[in-house]
Amino acid sequence: MGSELKLVSAKYGMGQKVRHRLFDYRGVVLDVDSRFQLSDEWYEMMAKTLPSKDEPWYHVLVHDSAQVTYVAEENLLLDASEEAIEHPVIDLCFDRDAHGKYQRRLNVQ
Repeated sequence: MGSELKLVSAKYGMGQKVRHRLFDYRGVVLDVDSRFQLSDEWYEMMAKTLPSKDEPWYHVLVHDSAQVTYVAEENLLLDASEEAIEHPVIDLCFDRDAHGKYQRRLNVQ
């Protein structure tokens, strides 16, 4: 009867720049879910590659867009470029430090 607890650690954190490995868009991580949190209907319609629901999923502000995507960890890569992410709400959510890294604003409402 033992139920097994699976500890999941996210590869990327809030404010980290990422790139989608299939669609090649860049973005910054806004939030992380330890596992898929949306509806089965959304998954069937949007998650064409059928990534695991039991691994971390990320809310990503998409560069040069007003879009926020929801992406499985297996579809993300680290974006090591020095280029900034342009998004209409990025300045509301993050400050950019002298090294170009995004730091979550503490006073986000």
